Amino acid sequence: MIRAMCTVLIWIVVFQRTLNRWKSCCTVKVVKPDRSSEKFMSLVGFADKRVELDRKIQPHNRKYYSSLSLMAAKLSYENKAFIKSIVKDHWQMELLGSYDFWNDFLKRFSTQALLLQDTRANPNVIVVAFRGTSPFDAIDWCTDIDISWYELQNVGRIHGGFMKALGLQPNQSWPKEIDDQGNPPFAYYTIRKILREMLQKNKDAKFIVTGHSLGGALAILFVFVLVLHEEALLLERLDGVYTFGQPRVGDSTFGAFMNKNLKKYKVNYWRFVYSNDIVPRLPYDDKTQMFNHFGHCLYFNSCYKGKVLVEEPNKNYFNLLWIVPKYLNAVWELIRSFIIPCTAGPDYRESWFMRFARVIGLVIPGLPAHGPQDYNNVTRLGSITYSAA
Repeated sequence: MIRAMCTVLIWIVVFQRTLNRWKSCCTVKVVKPDRSSEKFMSLVGFADKRVELDRKIQPHNRKYYSSLSLMAAKLSYENKAFIKSIVKDHWQMELLGSYDFWNDFLKRFSTQALLLQDTRANPNVIVVAFRGTSPFDAIDWCTDIDISWYELQNVGRIHGGFMKALGLQPNQSWPKEIDDQGNPPFAYYTIRKILREMLQKNKDAKFIVTGHSLGGALAILFVFVLVLHEEALLLERLDGVYTFGQPRVGDSTFGAFMNKNLKKYKVNYWRFVYSNDIVPRLPYDDKTQMFNHFGHCLYFNSCYKGKVLVEEPNKNYFNLLWIVPKYLNAVWELIRSFIIPCTAGPDYRESWFMRFARVIGLVIPGLPAHGPQDYNNVTRLGSITYSAA
């Protein structure tokens, strides 16, 4: 009897321990990610996880500025701690700051940018990178879809949402100087002040301006306001503007004004467009919306072969003649995502998130083409003939 009771007790203990182990294995602990951590990566970062600069492209290489610009534009989507870690520990460069800027029309901080100094390049180069549209940020989308015109006499009409994000003042004007004491920082005025100070300290340094998507629009419009304010000293030190997947920012009159002044100040403006990316084809260039691109379009196909054009093919995206080619190209891009690590190396292996986006591209061609993955590949693998990049 006692032996039987001992046996039962032993089995009860064994069962309890087994049950406890099973519970511990099956318990899922939900941990909220720390968005301010240097290890936290944005959705854009997950689309292209590469954070290292291409070691094959050194400062003397003609691809260097375009490659550095794309990486800085991609990095601008991340949080401040992540940006600091990558710039200082990985790129061995000086981070001048990552900022949130005020939009007085939205009454909130809605514009982000980072500034860094590359001391490896000779002369030193300061990079200004504006952040693009964060996929789940409703404020960014409000900026994008605000296609009201901001009009200036003898200049033309400009995308109102972009102007407001850059720092347009409440009275719809761009005064050359503002009183920044006790006021929130505006993108244009704050960045211009930093550039003035840095370039004053280093008489040989240059600067470049870049951005992806919305960030590209803000990059070229930043240069426009410099032109508007006749900032000749800054414009003479501007080595180039590099935008990736940039939407249209103004009408044909504005385009003519910018072409004239970019030529006057000898500013290189390179607008990168990858394949069927839908964003550079918006807002429409038609009789209703009347938006136009200007400057050089560096257009690359899905084999990363490029050429310089006035306008990307299928300029308004929905041309019926391009339906079949777009879908065939989307199939090829999905296949290529499995092939490219074998042909170009392990650095080009695509994340599961990017491959999922490629699948979505089978339904909506041109959507995954807007991500940073292909623009990064373009600056590394792309071949094109042009005078400077």
